Amino acid sequence: MHTMWKGTISFGLVNIPVKMHAATENKDIRLRNLHTKCKSPVKYEKTCPNCDEDVKSEDIVKAYEYASNKFVILDDEELEALKKEQEDKAVEIVDFVQLEEIDPVYFEKSYYLSPNEGGSKAYALLREALSNTGKIGIAKMMIRSKEQLAVIRVYKDAIVVETIHYPDEVRDVGEVPNIPSQESVGEKELDTAKLLIDQLTTEFEPEKYTDDYRTALMELIEAKKNNEEIEIGGEVKTKPDNVVNLMDALQESLDRAKSDKPKPKTKQTTKKKAASKKTTKTPTKKKKVTS
Repeated sequence: MHTMWKGTISFGLVNIPVKMHAATENKDIRLRNLHTKCKSPVKYEKTCPNCDEDVKSEDIVKAYEYASNKFVILDDEELEALKKEQEDKAVEIVDFVQLEEIDPVYFEKSYYLSPNEGGSKAYALLREALSNTGKIGIAKMMIRSKEQLAVIRVYKDAIVVETIHYPDEVRDVGEVPNIPSQESVGEKELDTAKLLIDQLTTEFEPEKYTDDYRTALMELIEAKKNNEEIEIGGEVKTKPDNVVNLMDALQESLDRAKSDKPKPKTKQTTKKKAASKKTTKTPTKKKKVTS
């Protein structure tokens, strides 16, 4: 697994040398843009609209636009020195909190941590301490030229870094349009909705969720690559109609959920199966006796 960052995680006076690895990978299928005429990949050139000429990488500088068409230019040396200053700092866990206190809207990306040379014992200590207390650590760290707020927690046998958004990066929910106010909900509707949730409640098994679009796209690509006949279509789920009667929609959903749910095995059916096994005798082969 590729190491993308090396450093130390500290809590109190304990320092743990660690390596960081990406915990997830993007499985999106990337499609290239080709010129229809000759089927060559299309290139995107950097051009200056003012000079009307192509711009090379060495002729580009970074800048911050603090007002319309007003910029502060930042040298590469200044940015590199600032980045190095932050990267050299140990990642210090400043607080310990309960995971349930952080809303999922804050979570961004996951990384695995593995112990670097000489860090196994301290790594195991932090892992066990977090597991036993049920707490997670809050820390700051530099990842790819950005200071990140992060959660340090345990996932299975590994310590995981979860980067989380700063509060000012999460938009105010009050700005979301058309959110209904506190409307009165009928007791019967609420009870039926809760029953429906109960019927659809199950244990989380991530393996059963698949990217159907990506699978279909890869099948299409393979078929075209092998010059096979392509048939796109099949069963298409129709869009639901606008709900006219909420109670009717809830009740119908509940009925479908009940009929789709597999029936649990009862003791009576188990006894019948056991009895049938006893009555059904399997023929035995006679052994030949050799003298």
